[in-house]
Amino acid sequence: MNVPFIIFPLALALLLIANSVKILREYERGVVFRLGRLIGNKGPGIIWLWPFIDRMVKVSLRTVVMDVPPQDVITKDNVSLKVNAVVYFRVLRPEQAIVEVENFLFATSQLSQTTLRSVLGQSELDELLAERDKINAHLQRIIDMQTEPWGIKVSNVEVKHIDLPQEMQRAMAKQAEAERERRSKVIAAEGEFQAAQKLSEAAKILNTQPSAITLRYLQTLQEIATENNSTTIFPIPIDMLKPFLTQASKE
Repeated sequence: MNVPFIIFPLALALLLIANSVKILREYERGVVFRLGRLIGNKGPGIIWLWPFIDRMVKVSLRTVVMDVPPQDVITKDNVSLKVNAVVYFRVLRPEQAIVEVENFLFATSQLSQTTLRSVLGQSELDELLAERDKINAHLQRIIDMQTEPWGIKVSNVEVKHIDLPQEMQRAMAKQAEAERERRSKVIAAEGEFQAAQKLSEAAKILNTQPSAITLRYLQTLQEIATENNSTTIFPIPIDMLKPFLTQASKE
């Protein structure tokens, strides 16, 4: 028996087996087409494909982190910005991701860019800066609703960076400085008001308690005595001199 006639069929059989047996990882699925007709998805593990009849498209089920390039956005209050974002999504139904859209990664990227411009264009600058979480949730709902027919679940959308024009940055800095100055003046005015209230209450107490004036006077003398003064001039309340004046008038 001729050896080459034995090796050739054996090599052909091994080649067909190698092309027919596929190994898919735990996070992978194979969408199988038989003579152009979808028959479902297979995996993970070892799967068998009929040679020259079956064709498999491999799909990953892991979460994809897609960076949305910076987009030129004009807000509702006519401020020009450059905004970029990041989208987290994964394939839930591999058959739809392959059959319903030509390239689900490219389609999701384009949809994210257009949605980002549309949603941010309907928001004002203050809302965009102060309510980031609300805008992120709104973006996630819109993109997820449009990718659902493709078998894709968008789990999260985050606005990463907002690039403001230089003149807008200067205007916001001036606004923040004016706001801090206003708060400083309000706090100082409240302090003066509270101090005036306390002085008014103290005056009422001293007016109803004459002995309190004497005690306060003696306390003041003690405070002055602790200082290194060569000469101290202080007034004497007339009430303290009344006994002496009365005695002098009797004599």
